[in-house]
Amino acid sequence: MKISNQSFEFNSEEFVENGYSENGSDRDKFQRIEEHPTFPVVNPEGKLLFDANGNSPVSLEERNEMIERVTGKLGEIFEVLRINRNDPNSTNSPSRIAKMWVNELFAGRYEPPPNCTIFPNRKKVDELIISKGITVTSMCSHHWQTISGECSIGYMPGDYVLGLSKFTRIVEWFSKRGQIQEELGEQIADFLEELLQPKALGVVITSKHYCMIARGVQESEEKAKMTTSVMRGKLGTCFNLRNEFLSLIR
Repeated sequence: MKISNQSFEFNSEEFVENGYSENGSDRDKFQRIEEHPTFPVVNPEGKLLFDANGNSPVSLEERNEMIERVTGKLGEIFEVLRINRNDPNSTNSPSRIAKMWVNELFAGRYEPPPNCTIFPNRKKVDELIISKGITVTSMCSHHWQTISGECSIGYMPGDYVLGLSKFTRIVEWFSKRGQIQEELGEQIADFLEELLQPKALGVVITSKHYCMIARGVQESEEKAKMTTSVMRGKLGTCFNLRNEFLSLIR
């Protein structure tokens, strides 16, 4: 028997195997994941909370305060997990993890956008410009596991072009957040579309998802890959141009 709720479907036998009962109350709890429960929108210090893949620049002083508070909370989590911090391998782990989250893995949440100087398209270039193989390292919002892969960006310029290195900086800025890959590609495309106003724009991401490798179904790296694409302007309407772009990024 399959139970469906709007846009997602699951098998009730797997549901029971994973520790949920067949009674209505447990099943209803599972289905309500799709809804939006009411959580606080500000923290106890009055700071506005925002989406995992959002951005709100934070001063260095505030980031250091974050690290201090997260370190303390992680110390409590270590105690709940019964991890003895007299073990020298764990003594400073809460501090290391807090610094990693705030200054590295989630840095794109707290830093301003990269400085992107655009240049006039003086020669009226009217063909695809492509940057491929851009490293993507992000964190899955659902399980805080690594997303690792590559991004390819192609555009047909209008009045402006962008320096090559800026594509890497833009991808990194959006990747260093809690993400889902589907939204990551859209965010990159939105940013570039506003910045360059190109005639055509494509963003293709292929990544391995460690929430499928390290846990859950525990698939192989090859089977835990996802490819997403965003096509705007002429790449969204011209079949031949889209095929040209996809062939060039293979």
